[in-house]
Amino acid sequence: MMRFKKKLVHDLGSHPDVDGEAPFLRDPERNNGFSTIRLMGILVVILMAVSVLFSVSVVLKDPPTDGVMEPRKETGARVLDFKRQKDVDTPSVEVKDKLLGGLIASGFDERSCISRYQSAFYRKELLYKPSPNLISRLRSYEALHKRCGPYTESYNRTLEKLKTGHPLESTDCSYVVWISFSGLGNRILTLASAFLYALLTDRVLLVDPGVDMVDLFCEPFPEVSWFLPSDFPLKNEFNSFNQNSPHCYGRMLKNSTFTNLSRSMSSSFVYLHLVHDYDDQDKLFFCDEDQTFLQKVPWLILKTDNYFIPSLFLMPSFEQELSDLFPRKETVFHLLGRYLFHPTNPVWGLITRYYQAYLAKADERLGIQIRVFDSRKGPFQYVLDQILACALKGNLLPKIGKETLIISESEKSKAVLMTSLSSGYFEKVRDMYWEHPTVTGEVIGIYQPSHEEYQQTEKHMHNRKALAEMYLLSLTDVLITSSWSTFGYVAQGLGGLKPWILYKPENQTAPDPPCRRAMSMEPCFHAPPFYDCKAKKGIDTGVLVPHVRHCEDMSWGLKLVDGESES
Repeated sequence: MMRFKKKLVHDLGSHPDVDGEAPFLRDPERNNGFSTIRLMGILVVILMAVSVLFSVSVVLKDPPTDGVMEPRKETGARVLDFKRQKDVDTPSVEVKDKLLGGLIASGFDERSCISRYQSAFYRKELLYKPSPNLISRLRSYEALHKRCGPYTESYNRTLEKLKTGHPLESTDCSYVVWISFSGLGNRILTLASAFLYALLTDRVLLVDPGVDMVDLFCEPFPEVSWFLPSDFPLKNEFNSFNQNSPHCYGRMLKNSTFTNLSRSMSSSFVYLHLVHDYDDQDKLFFCDEDQTFLQKVPWLILKTDNYFIPSLFLMPSFEQELSDLFPRKETVFHLLGRYLFHPTNPVWGLITRYYQAYLAKADERLGIQIRVFDSRKGPFQYVLDQILACALKGNLLPKIGKETLIISESEKSKAVLMTSLSSGYFEKVRDMYWEHPTVTGEVIGIYQPSHEEYQQTEKHMHNRKALAEMYLLSLTDVLITSSWSTFGYVAQGLGGLKPWILYKPENQTAPDPPCRRAMSMEPCFHAPPFYDCKAKKGIDTGVLVPHVRHCEDMSWGLKLVDGESES
């Protein structure tokens, strides 16, 4: 038996353990228990490894894309990546949201203009979807811009005729050149107006960069720039164009017979003076008969400080197309603004840093935009009284209590974003809610990004801050704006908000009532024409159609509304 045992060890190999015995010759029960435990351990390790591999594969396959921001270093910019904390099966919905229902074209380099696609994460879902007709028209325009934009063959050919001054026999591209003019709010509104006019007349919009437009806004069209080249032959004359310029359309009408006018329209360019001081002849731009003449001119040079879109809706030749593009009339600037105006990376940094630091965590955000037309140095008590009266009567801000401490179960917080050239109003409202509790128990935070004291239109950082503040106001839930202010118009339009508009004070007294709710989110056309082109006589253009009415803050102005809007 011992000989057989030794032979078995020799044949199978000697595997002594610490006791000098081969393990398979130990007690069978002990050996079986050890093997079972080892087998279970191996199975646990295998299951853990499979679990880890599966988790890694899911993360790599579908990385999160929104919700949490992570910084990533890029050359010249701080890029913010949104990471999604929802299901991994909803990426198509997010892509659709980033493109705003097809309003914005895909295919741009996202890092070159972070705001173009990232802005969707800072806003609620787009309430007013672009119509299929508008989306189709924008894609068609982008193709036209690509074919006819700066330095293309068609552009160079049309430009050569402008340089020589010879009349054009025919051209496959025509242009409207927007001159950078007036303050930033006016420029944004007039640029949207010029683009819609270009859309309706199959023209290519070219933008005079001015001193800071390149610094403020990204390119909205793919592949080809919308900025007018610096070597454009008429560029040095832009500042001198006025109603007395030989190529001014209004002056042509004054000085020409019908025959001479037809001859004048064969020239290579016409200057359109649509500034607030324009006269009756300049205003004939809004007549269909005059548009027929202007169609023959390859270059239209436009200077304006007016949001003139409401008057385009009164022109029979544009009526049907505008109705197809914008079934809901009050969405015109809201959709065009979201399509055209994407802040550059430096401006987007100002917006996102401030939003995350002061506004993001609040349950509700209230914007208060203050524009004071009093030439004296403020702040003024009557302005403060009006703002507080509007906010309190509209239940936009809670009342304060007399007690030093009010116990409430409310944990609601509200961030109030105030914008003004002066810091005085912010300081008074901040102190009011610091020194006294609210009767509701709400926590109120008052914030103001800047106080530049006076408007500095030509200063780059001033305009960066101005654009950032317009955009921040557009991210609030409720908005109070000042009468006649294009700054406020831009904020309400971009945000899709119907603001509470503060009535313009008279005699340095807070008006009663202090404010009213806007009929629509559309801006006001401050200097519209009052003329019937067919009857060739004066008429109140604010009562011709249900969707063009007089503005709440300027009785002679015009704005777009919808049928169900309050009167």
